Amino acid sequence: MIEVQEFRAEVREWLAENLVGEFAKLKGLGGPGREHEAFEERLAWNRKLAEAGLTCLGWPIEHGGRGLSVAHRVAFYEEYALANAPAKVNHFGEELLGPTLIDYGTPEQQQRFLPKIRDVTELWCQGYSEPGAGSDLANVSTTAELVGDEWVINGQKVWTSLAHWAQWCFVVARTEKGSKRHQGLSYLLVPLDQPGVEIRPIVQLTGDSEFNEVFFTDARTPASMVVGKPGDGWRVAMGTLTYERGVSTLGQQIVYRRELEGVVELAKRTGAIDDPIIRERLTRSWVGLRTMREYALATMDVEQPGQDNVSKLLWANWHRELGEIAMEVAGKSGLVLTDGEFDQWQRLFLFSRADTIYGGSNEIQRNIIAERVLGLPREPKG
Repeated sequence: MIEVQEFRAEVREWLAENLVGEFAKLKGLGGPGREHEAFEERLAWNRKLAEAGLTCLGWPIEHGGRGLSVAHRVAFYEEYALANAPAKVNHFGEELLGPTLIDYGTPEQQQRFLPKIRDVTELWCQGYSEPGAGSDLANVSTTAELVGDEWVINGQKVWTSLAHWAQWCFVVARTEKGSKRHQGLSYLLVPLDQPGVEIRPIVQLTGDSEFNEVFFTDARTPASMVVGKPGDGWRVAMGTLTYERGVSTLGQQIVYRRELEGVVELAKRTGAIDDPIIRERLTRSWVGLRTMREYALATMDVEQPGQDNVSKLLWANWHRELGEIAMEVAGKSGLVLTDGEFDQWQRLFLFSRADTIYGGSNEIQRNIIAERVLGLPREPKG
């Protein structure tokens, strides 16, 4: 296996040689709150990464990956962020569903889907949350009934990121009538381009739409499109969630550092840096960012209960706080649109309000840490 530093140099050199011309215009585009930016162009860029063998780095070689270590993947994401390369469009397939199929899927499912995830010719979205089952996934009410050789699916999913660009959705549905909570759920692979599937974009505070409602009305998928056994969907879904907050977080922290440096520069221009309270908040933000990095490095190669929940709390609260600082630094100008558009600091403030909600709300993260890690009694249901 290639040495980590050699691989890091390889990635750095490739990005320098290829993030040029039309692709150079994509630098810094995309990511949470900005997925609408140059989506088709970023898709072409993601496919170029695939051609160079720079997708699915941690997948086993027999499944089309490179079988690289966590350290190699960290090196990739750090170099990718340092180059200010555009956000990839294939996160749900490459980082979530792919590893799930490798661990839980049948050989036929692996052969059907993994190559198209690796080369970015099919995009995926995640069908977990519902109007009555956001962070409480076990409360899903979307149903799927096996009729002949097909699952017939009815229900609604919400906050489905990038569904309007995806061809497939991995859906947690209730397949056993009368079942409760995490019992009787199945993990289904459902094509979105079919009668019975309606996708409605949700307009966000920023005016963009990367989240969606997805309605299933007698939508269908073959009986073979269940991952794991029918009724075993909770275990598979929890397996997917273990991949969600992986090594890409260290690359994201480089983006956060760039944002923090930008807020500091803004404070110098506006004179807000002279306010001791602002200076203290910026200092605390710098310390918080260092804390996130050290925690990520310390827990990257170990599996401990609650570490992903702690990580989510750290970055979500830090990023939301940075958005608030940016607005204080901007002052009155932060209340005004320029040519009818939000600037980067207004957009940061507005979208980061959701950081402590999506991917598991603060309240749910704290409950999990309290109950599963600290062994405290469950919160009483009122």
